[in-house]
Amino acid sequence: MTDRTGSIAGRLAAVRARIEEAAARAGRSPGEITLIGVTKTIDGARIQEAVDAGLTHIGENRVQEAEGKIGSIRPAGAPLTFHLVGHLQANKARRALQIFSWIHSVDSVSLAQRIDRIAGEIGVKPTLLVEVNLVAEGTKSGAAAEEVGALIEAIATLPHLKLAGLMAVPPAPPPGEGEEASRKHFRALRALRDTWASRGYDLPALSMGMTDDYAVAVEEGATHVRVGRAIFGERPPD
Repeated sequence: MTDRTGSIAGRLAAVRARIEEAAARAGRSPGEITLIGVTKTIDGARIQEAVDAGLTHIGENRVQEAEGKIGSIRPAGAPLTFHLVGHLQANKARRALQIFSWIHSVDSVSLAQRIDRIAGEIGVKPTLLVEVNLVAEGTKSGAAAEEVGALIEAIATLPHLKLAGLMAVPPAPPPGEGEEASRKHFRALRALRDTWASRGYDLPALSMGMTDDYAVAVEEGATHVRVGRAIFGERPPD
């Protein structure tokens, strides 16, 4: 489904409709899925337009970019929730915790420990997801699948953090394969989550799926999809 008007509100409605269709195919409720509008390189006015059209979850890739514009965004009803969906440098953890209540990209015990220490100092309790590098791509951040268990176990002991689940960015599909190429990666992430949930860890969240494959992600159990281009149109250059 596409939006013929090209407006942000129209695109947002089209994305929501596609999520509903994918959820129906999987026998799920659309209410189980959180749509995060990813606003990397998107200016505050366009973000506000999406918020005015009903977007309540906003994702940013970079702490510094978020600092420059998030303060100008005003809720249009429900409170706004801000998600850091890009890699977090340890030296920016304090600044990140002043903006984001969700961090999707924790990939080491040392980073988790730093976030926990700073969270205790400033009196917040962020929700964390462990980022998984499913196919050990050197160009992507994230913990290797075999490292995830130790990371989950370590984070579970940290008192100022709430561990909620896993996140992954699948590799770009081969030419001509489209969104179906991501399905096996989403299934692998879900299986990894289920393995550790069966061992007594509360891991309800699966953050997976972006503009090119979010419908497949919903079919495979995503609870959070991170969609930018399908809502805001083509991004301006970084």
